[in-house]
Formats: sequence, structure tokens, C-alpha cells
Amino acid sequence: MLNVFCKMPLWQATRTLAAVAQGKEAADLVIRNVRLINVCTAEIEEHKDIAVSCGRIAYVGQADHCIGEKTVVVDGEGQYAAPGFLDGHIHIESSMLGASEYAKAVIPHGTVGIYPDPHEICNVLGLSGVQHMMKDVARTPLKAMFTTPSCVPAVPGFEDTGSSIGPEEIRESMTWPETVGLGEMMNFPGVLASDERTHAELAETLKADRVITGHYSMPETDRGLNAYIASGIRCCHESTRMEDALAKMRLGMYAQFREGSAWHDLHEVARAITEHRVDTRFATLISDDTHPHTLVEQGHLDYILRRAVEEGINPITAIQMVTINCAQCFRMDHELGSITPGKCADIVLLSDLARMRVSKVWIDGELAAEDGRVVFSVEPYAYPADMMHSMHVKGEITPETFRVPAEEPEGTEVVVRAIEVISARVGDYERHVALRVQDGALHSDPEQDVLKTVVLERHHETGKQGVGFVKGFGIRRGAMASTVAHDAHNLLVIGTNDEDMALAANELIRCGGGMAVAQDGKILGSVPLPLAGLMNPEKSAEEMSHLVGRLEETWKEIGCTMPSPFMTMALVPLACLPELRLTDRGLVDCTTFQFVPLRVEK
Repeated sequence: MLNVFCKMPLWQATRTLAAVAQGKEAADLVIRNVRLINVCTAEIEEHKDIAVSCGRIAYVGQADHCIGEKTVVVDGEGQYAAPGFLDGHIHIESSMLGASEYAKAVIPHGTVGIYPDPHEICNVLGLSGVQHMMKDVARTPLKAMFTTPSCVPAVPGFEDTGSSIGPEEIRESMTWPETVGLGEMMNFPGVLASDERTHAELAETLKADRVITGHYSMPETDRGLNAYIASGIRCCHESTRMEDALAKMRLGMYAQFREGSAWHDLHEVARAITEHRVDTRFATLISDDTHPHTLVEQGHLDYILRRAVEEGINPITAIQMVTINCAQCFRMDHELGSITPGKCADIVLLSDLARMRVSKVWIDGELAAEDGRVVFSVEPYAYPADMMHSMHVKGEITPETFRVPAEEPEGTEVVVRAIEVISARVGDYERHVALRVQDGALHSDPEQDVLKTVVLERHHETGKQGVGFVKGFGIRRGAMASTVAHDAHNLLVIGTNDEDMALAANELIRCGGGMAVAQDGKILGSVPLPLAGLMNPEKSAEEMSHLVGRLEETWKEIGCTMPSPFMTMALVPLACLPELRLTDRGLVDCTTFQFVPLRVEK
């Protein structure tokens, strides 16, 4: 794959690089006296120098002969030099930041490149929203190597989105220089069923010689997984068990070990490495979804590397998982992922290998961050006005909007399906719970930890709404609303009473989308996300972290103790994850992919 993400293409730089390597010309930059983490051989080489020219590495060794009058010389002071970190699967939108602010947040943590799947903004605004995100992040040094959203909607026929993507749009996007592949193919039922449209999307990607990224969330690892991989899908981040990760690696698929803000899979999937003597070349570390509080308080890939070491993965192996392994996954290791001659000069200095403490970051041989701060600045990107006003909910939202009428006599027990969420996990369970009819309707029952849940279509004013119940949040009173509701990002409301549910929903309609918590007729906390109802491009990571931190406190005030509960809430409508989900069209059994009624038939 031709790499356009380096400052200068290799074909233009070869004569200069060859001359610098031999001392015939001076390097632009020499980093001296480092302990080189060689990800090619999984060893640490002592007392090495790195010479850089044309934004690429010209020489690794003792670089006295590469230094001239204009060479910038940096003393590495015996620190560890690693290739720049690469995140092989990330949704920028989950940070709630504009793309350039996201870049400013992650580069100081050693991240030099990301492979984002922008299907969140695409579900709301289409490819136009994606292109504006590309323009936003292109103003920064971060290498944003986009994958075109494959599933807009995530599972066709089960939800209403603001846009739709098919083979024609994918064919067009594969000609864009910012695009390196296809975003996570969540429609694995379509792949396994040999659905014509789904396989046409795969075909357009393969014809363009691009990488297909995956999303295979089923525990079945035999015929289905074989069929999925045989369809050309190269990697998958949905391993939640050791067995999943092992099966994928053994079949030649890159298993992406996830450790995000809410999805803490690493503790389990790390066992695929720590308890088995397997080659780790098909293992990578990824974040998937990281909210601003995590970025500010814990970090990005440096934090995930620390977590990997805590789980018993060798530090050098862990670094391979965010460098050369990731580059090989996307067939870009000829340009990225190692500190070797000819490669892009993306270099991270680590003062502490065990704690993965990043001191300096170079991208294409230019200093991008030092001591936890970027050394560049960009102004907020001016997104078009219509992208900042995407709330189109039909009619007035009142408490009556959330009423669930019941024809049964007063006091009758009605058994309903409920979605039981799992803290820090993406899966859920279908549960059957009994609710008593009161005032001719079914209500939340906090004593059973059962809360009414409604998804309202908010893109085209159709008036559609799905109704269900959830368990697992522990909310005692109040309501929560969010337009961060994967993947259609309709208006999701959960609460103990209809009045607070209406209040929270109307707060988001007022501010253009986001997340809100209401209790006893008052808004306790709100995070405005006016860009597609997903991001706030005018706020920094620190500012968003403060807002999100306050929102988390309001969740605790109304009874919830799970980590990042709004991210768990956001998956309630995601119809490509087992077992039971709720979209604006109704309850979906995500094991059979059929709509099911709210009431359980006796």
C-alpha cells in the first residue's frame, strides 16, 4: 500500500537517506545515546544513535559521521527509544472532542498514528461529516489513517440512521488518500449469510487493495469464524475471552486486545499470551472507545501498555503490539512501526519502561510533544452550521411520551423482557422480569433495578420510538438521556419516572445533543455535544474531562456505581452485540436477529 502519511515519500528520499547513512551528507536530526527497543528482534540495544533526514530514519548505530553544522542533536540520556505508538482501532467521536483536539490529547502519550473508524459521525451526517473530520485532524501531526464505515446502519433493517453507506460510497471513499481500509464489519450475520450487499462492500475494499477490519462478537469460533475470516476480514477487536483471541490468532486474524474507558477486556484476553506459548505477531493493543476523562487522567496507548505489563505481558512484547504488529496488520510495516532505516521517523522516548512514561515524541522527525504537552497549536475547526444542529425529533416531548400503557387489570403482573447490562463489558443478558400494572401502565421498578428505556428517532422526524426496560445501573431515582447511543445515535432515555425522562430529553434537544442527568425536576448535569450530537469541537480535553467528570458524579448521586456508565448506556441500542438490544424500531434479539415483543408470552 502506498503510504501518503509520511512527510516525504520514500522514492523521493532514497538518494538523501543513502548519503546521510554513509556520512556523505549531514542528518537533520540525531538522537544520541538511547536504549533502542528493537521491535524487529524483540531486544533492547544499548548506546544507540538514530539519524533522521527527510522525515525518515537514515541510520541506526553510532551516528557521529551523520552530524553536521545544521544537525539538531538531542541527548537521549540513556532513555528508551521506541517506535511511535499506533492504535489499530479507535472511534475519535468517543472522546467527545473535535478531531484536532483529540490529536492534541493523545500525541503526548506516544500516539503517532491511529486507524479511526468514523462510523459514529457517519451514522448521523454521512460521508460529508467524515470528510470534515479528516480535514480537522489533517491540521495536526497525528497520522490519521481512516477506515470507511462499513455498517451504516450497523445492522440494516433494525434501526433508523441519519445516513446510509453502501458499496457505491465505499468504492468512492477507497480513492481518498486518507483511507486505508474498511471500518469494522459489524454485520457479521450478513457476511455469514452471504448477503449480496454486504459482500459487495467487502469486494469494493478488496478490489482497492485495502484492509478490512472486523467485529465478530459471537463466542462461536469454528465454522462461523472461519467463514468470516475467509471473507477477507483481517482483524477483530471483539475478543472478550481468552479463547476468542487464541482462535483468531491461530486462524491468521489479528486479535486486537481492547482496553477502553468502559470495556476492560485485557485482563481476560491477555491470558492468550501469558498462559500459552504462542507467537504474538498477530496480537495488537487497541483502545476502541476512550472518553476525555481517561485521556486526561490516565493517558492513551501508554496507559494500555501499562495495563498490559500489569497483566503479565513482557514490556517489549507489549510495545510490539502497538507498533510493528499493528503496522503489519494494515500492511504498512514497510513504512511504519519500527526504528529501522527508511521508515518514517516516528519516535517515542520513554524515561521509564515499566511505567511507559513518555518524555518526547517525534513524528516524521519533527518534535510533536515534550513532557506531556504538544509543541504545536491549531484553532478549533469551523464545522458547517447544519452539522452543529442535528436534533430533529418529531413533536413535543412530554411525560406522556414515555407512558407504556397496559390493558391488563390494575395490579396484574406482566412479564417483560429486560436488558441487563454488565459493568465494563460490551455484552448484555436478556432477563424476564415481572412488573405490576399501575394506573393502566407499566412503570420502572427501582426496587428490582428495572428502569424504563425509550429510544426516539432524531434524524428525520419520523416519530418512531422503541420501548423496553433495563437492569444493572442501580439507579434509585431520576433519569439519563444521551444522543451518544451506538450506532444510530438516536435519542436514548432511561429513568425511574416519566417526568425526569422528559426533562432530560428536552435538555438535549435544547443544547443540540449530548448527555444529561435529571432528578426531581432538575438537571443535575449536562455535557453539550453539538457536533452530530457526539462531539464538542470547541472544548479541550481538559474542559471536556471536567464536564464528563461532573456528569459521572451525578450518576453516582442517583445511585449508579459502575465505571463510565454513560458508555455502557450508549450500547443499549447497538443491535450487533448479543443478547438483547433496543432501537427506535423496538427490541431486537441479537442472537437470532429478530424483533421480539416487550411482553413475554406465557
